[in-house]
Amino acid sequence: MKSSISRSARVSPAVLLWALSISFAPDFAQADSILAPAGPIAAGNRIILLDALVIMLAIVVPTMIATLAFAWWYRDSNTRAVYRPGFTYSGKLELLVWSIPTLVIFFLGGVIWIGSHKLDPFLPLPSKMKPLEIDVISFDWKWLFIYPDQRIASVNRLVIPVGRPLHFRITSASVFNAFFVPRLGSMIYAMNGMVTQLNLQADRPGTYLGLSTMFSGDGFPDMKFDSVAVSATQFARWTAGVKGAPLDLGAVSRLLRQSRGVVPYTYRGVDTALFDAIAARKLPPGEGPATGRSRPGGPNVMPRGGR
Repeated sequence: MKSSISRSARVSPAVLLWALSISFAPDFAQADSILAPAGPIAAGNRIILLDALVIMLAIVVPTMIATLAFAWWYRDSNTRAVYRPGFTYSGKLELLVWSIPTLVIFFLGGVIWIGSHKLDPFLPLPSKMKPLEIDVISFDWKWLFIYPDQRIASVNRLVIPVGRPLHFRITSASVFNAFFVPRLGSMIYAMNGMVTQLNLQADRPGTYLGLSTMFSGDGFPDMKFDSVAVSATQFARWTAGVKGAPLDLGAVSRLLRQSRGVVPYTYRGVDTALFDAIAARKLPPGEGPATGRSRPGGPNVMPRGGR
């Protein structure tokens, strides 16, 4: 009696996982993800994700229901279930089996086709305001944000005005990387020798997580930055108050050295030709770490917090 009660009260792992996912869904939607968009591009990404989920559930849910129905109907005690060992083919069944996946592919293809054109990262956002130009360069292992019109730059901190379109030009001074602010949307690659573009916008103030989503070596976990969305007045005040050394060839050579956990800092007086020079590979590669692993499998002694 005791064993039968314990078996009936046992919760299956699938049910437990489902219950946990439902309980944590509200918290996940408020995390740094596209499920909590703070701009029009991220909102479009969320719609595509949810549409794709609903379309694929059109296969998953009926399949799960059919599995349970078949198991119940063809149970050993059901004498009405017909056993047909000679059954080989049914045209109607084949039509049903293949039509549903085909329709799903058409629906998913349509969603992706429309979304890929509507959310084209090179496509400027509709606005009466002039986009804010920002040049982004990935280094090992930090991000440099250059504001060419303001002739300032910031390391590991992106400050943007709310409600104004943002036009990014993105490249890498080192290895392959990926620029992504989940709550603003549209991850895009940063590649050495190439320039990619991205158009985003923040609709409300806040501090949003920015990160690299492409593994790029030992310092990859530290390649994070804060995207701080502020009002236009606060942004103008910030740009006017930025202090720091000039961003010239000497500063770039120091940025090319590998460093981890770099604390945000700024430059004032930017050579606006540096971005194009890095993108065109006119500057030499970085020097690499001054110290490294002393032996295979030895401790990583890469400096943290350096410039």
